[in-house]
Amino acid sequence: MTNTKERAEDTCPLVYQCRLPLSTRTVNHLADLLRRHLKVIRSRWRILPPGKIAVIVLAVLRHDQRLADMAGGNGVSESTVRRWRDELIGLLAAQAPRLDRALKKVAKQGGKVVLIDGTLIRTRRRTGKADRRNYSGKHHGLHFLALTDERGRLIWISAARPGRTHDNTAARHDHIAVHLRAAGLGALADLGFRGLDNDVLDPVIVTGYSASRTHKLTPGQKEANRVLAVGRAPVEHGFAHLKNWRILTKLRTDPARATRLVRALLVLTNLEVSR
Repeated sequence: MTNTKERAEDTCPLVYQCRLPLSTRTVNHLADLLRRHLKVIRSRWRILPPGKIAVIVLAVLRHDQRLADMAGGNGVSESTVRRWRDELIGLLAAQAPRLDRALKKVAKQGGKVVLIDGTLIRTRRRTGKADRRNYSGKHHGLHFLALTDERGRLIWISAARPGRTHDNTAARHDHIAVHLRAAGLGALADLGFRGLDNDVLDPVIVTGYSASRTHKLTPGQKEANRVLAVGRAPVEHGFAHLKNWRILTKLRTDPARATRLVRALLVLTNLEVSR
């Protein structure tokens, strides 16, 4: 027992360095955002400078670092790091564009179409009936609908919905077709969005052709589907950039906070992609 106690007393916290693969522009943006916020709320003092706080929060978001580990390595409490994280997520989420403004910006820049798709972000499985609606048939998670421009740059992301939500249901709830017509834009989508736009004469959402047991696709229809798939490919790149933030590997939060988190990451992702 004595030897064990002596070894315990001799131990000291060890700190290691880890590379953060983000640009200085992203760190400065987050630090400046925090400085302006502190000025607005008239907070004169924080235990660490805004630049250091920005790096800590970005490490949590990028590498999914445990809050207790980041707190111990920087000489602050875990609750302090949690407060910084939630504060900066809220500030970033407030900068995420609204759907109508995002589409108007694309149209103003000369864009003709956007790409639309849904994705499932996995969450930890919880017990009870309340979590059944988050099961999509493959994983437990939350459903998000996103729009990108023709190059795959994310321009808007929806609120979090239960994982079993169908893409069409989410798009109807957000009035995607109405907003597209108002902005004078079209959208390329996969077959999961069939039936979303019932205007045959002037459709704004193109989904391709679907085969059935009694109806096989013609060579022209197959070629149209191939061209559409090529045009839609960049939307997957947009999701890939977003999911580089490892905090999304498996969410451990409720849907309301998940919405703020994903919208905050959208802002950070665009800062990184557009540099």
